[in-house]
Amino acid sequence: MIPKRPYFASTSTWHLWLCVFLIFSASCKEKTADDGKYSAAFMPVLDSVNKIFDTDPDRAVRYLDSAFNQLNQPNISDRFRVYGLHFVYQKKLKHDYNKALLYADSMMLEANKSLNKDQYAAIFAESNFAKGDAYFELKQFNDAYQYYYQGYLTGKQYLNSYALADYTYRMGMIMYKKGHYRLAANYFKASYKQGLLDRNDFPAFFRKQELLDNIGLSYKHSNQNDSALVYFNKTLQFLDQQKNNFPKKRNLVNMAQGVVYGNKADLYIQSGADVQAIDLLKKSIAINLQKGRDNYDAELTEIKLGQIYLKQNQTDSLAVLLTNLRRQLDTVTNADAEAGYARLVGNYYVLKDDAKKAIGYLQRYEVIKDSLVQKSNLLLESDVNQQLTNYEKQHEIDTLSTDNKLKVIYLYVTIFLTIMAVVIIFLVYRNWTRSKKDVKTVNLLNQQINEQNKVLEGTLNELNNSSQEKDRILRTVAHDLRNPIGGIASLTALMAEDEYSDEQKELINLVKETSVNSLELINEILEATNIASVKLNLEHVDINSLVNNSVELLRFKAAEKGQKILFEPLPKQQELYISREKIWRVISNLVSNAIKFSPTGALINVKVFESDMQIIVSVADNGIGIPDKLKDQVFNMFTSAQRPGTAGEKSFGLGLSICRQIIEKHSGKIWFESCPETGTTFFISLPFTSDHTAADLSQKVGVPLS
Repeated sequence: MIPKRPYFASTSTWHLWLCVFLIFSASCKEKTADDGKYSAAFMPVLDSVNKIFDTDPDRAVRYLDSAFNQLNQPNISDRFRVYGLHFVYQKKLKHDYNKALLYADSMMLEANKSLNKDQYAAIFAESNFAKGDAYFELKQFNDAYQYYYQGYLTGKQYLNSYALADYTYRMGMIMYKKGHYRLAANYFKASYKQGLLDRNDFPAFFRKQELLDNIGLSYKHSNQNDSALVYFNKTLQFLDQQKNNFPKKRNLVNMAQGVVYGNKADLYIQSGADVQAIDLLKKSIAINLQKGRDNYDAELTEIKLGQIYLKQNQTDSLAVLLTNLRRQLDTVTNADAEAGYARLVGNYYVLKDDAKKAIGYLQRYEVIKDSLVQKSNLLLESDVNQQLTNYEKQHEIDTLSTDNKLKVIYLYVTIFLTIMAVVIIFLVYRNWTRSKKDVKTVNLLNQQINEQNKVLEGTLNELNNSSQEKDRILRTVAHDLRNPIGGIASLTALMAEDEYSDEQKELINLVKETSVNSLELINEILEATNIASVKLNLEHVDINSLVNNSVELLRFKAAEKGQKILFEPLPKQQELYISREKIWRVISNLVSNAIKFSPTGALINVKVFESDMQIIVSVADNGIGIPDKLKDQVFNMFTSAQRPGTAGEKSFGLGLSICRQIIEKHSGKIWFESCPETGTTFFISLPFTSDHTAADLSQKVGVPLS
């Protein structure tokens, strides 16, 4: 049998990526770069490329490069879309997957330059899918799955179900190539339902027909030919019903029909209905051999037709087909078709009783087939569908291993304590037998110790009462001051809008700024005095997602000072049982401080890593550092260690005190390392989530387990 080239490498996948391109093209208005859309100058270029691409992709790409080079100030979305179209062109038309990967890398770089969260989420997910597809074609399936999953996580958090359908589609593609056809059919059906049922634009229409055809292919390889025929007929019927709604895309619709004709013909070939199969194969070849169509798919279809000619001993028709096919293969390289061509020619010479030529071509077929089988085995050896499960199982193994070590330690401690207890009992008994007086003395000492403990307890209660009274006074004073100071701020804001002399305006603005700063200080005082009594709303939170969200929201604040934030997440997903709001506040405060105390153009590093059954989050700046004389005061409330930022930003010295209280309520720790020459790095540590630690933490903060 000739090795079958999976459907996903044919015309339909090229147009899947073209559809992604069309989605972004058709949905954009004339907006500025700040909107995360295309520039006004780029929009007509994109429209022209869209029209030309249908009939002549080579000319479309040449025009795109020429027109784009003439733009004065292309924005991020403009550059991203240019790289995206080049990716499609190299991957699906030129089959140069290494070059396609370079363009996918460029897409990723542009995504990292995004100006807002929505723009970043949209193009970051798309660039991950592009890199996944490139790695998939390069047979680097572990890398492919990593980027698919990363794109899925981004899409799951920010995008709609239509974007998530792309991930489901790709999982179906992996299952198909691994030979799990029933699983593949389920993925394709899920993708169809996720984002297509309520859409009637051309990209959705084209994806619908593709998924219907893919379901049919999956059933065909599962030997469910009746179900496969039903879906192939559904696909053709759907294309015929909807094609008039998209007259400008007739060329794409015809190519899709050609692919389905070839797939449907396979069913007739298997059942021995050669007449119907020949008719469908000729229709498919006539469509896809045209210029600008999928000649790659047409060559494989010609191999199927040649097999029928060979079976029916139609040597003249076979000779003409092989002559034409050889000419095509010299132009469009196709390893699968080369294998089929060699086998057909070898069998043709067998019919002609030319054993020497027949053996040569059949040997060539075996060499090509072995190479294709070897590449295919790479996929079967890579169980990408189990990677995520393996990550979770490895974590369970690590946890069990740690528990086992703890049990051994507990055993040693128990043995040691038992020995100590025996020794103590022996000593007590010996002392008691020696002198009852010593026992009385011990009792007297114990009584004195108990009395001292009572005194200490009373003192501690007085201290607690004093601390509570202090907090109450602070809250009362802050609350009573907030209204009049707020009124002053509002009145000065109104006065600033009236006509005054420059000197008067300067004084009014000074009062206004002082009032605003005072209000901010009052709010921080209220939060600092209330944090101990506030119950935490604990939930299971993915720490990578939480830190990434905080970093992304502050990335634009850093950009105002020309700074960059580098984020290094954990290599795998890890959930912690924490208060999302409070921990987000801590991370945002640390990153904000790093921005505040770093000079213009500095680099800020945020990293999440694992150490000693703890999750550590570090925030490192390249700022002014903390002098040795102030290091012991950093976490104190109303500390004298507060200093203005490098751009004169105000600091009240309460933020780090609040951070320490939040982290300690989570059974964690917060500390820092600082040097005036290299800057400051703050660390927070939080315990891993488990049923035991979650229960302890819930009891500690006074909330029930969710």
